[in-house]
Amino acid sequence: MALSESEAPTPNRRRALLAVTPFLLLGLADVLLLLFWGIEPLWAFAILPPILFSTVLAWLAFSTDFLEDRT
Repeated sequence: MALSESEAPTPNRRRALLAVTPFLLLGLADVLLLLFWGIEPLWAFAILPPILFSTVLAWLAFSTDFLEDRT
């Protein structure tokens, strides 16, 4: 049975943003802390791609309700 356009599930971007924002802020704070400690900037920015990747992956999972039927 096909869903009509009004019944089709829509991405819940606001819920995804609320769920992912604290983790993104913690990751960015960690990068800033490493920079202020005086560690070489290369090491501080080396942890940035995994932080951003996991944030985007979590945002996609929450916004598309990927976890809806698995909980």
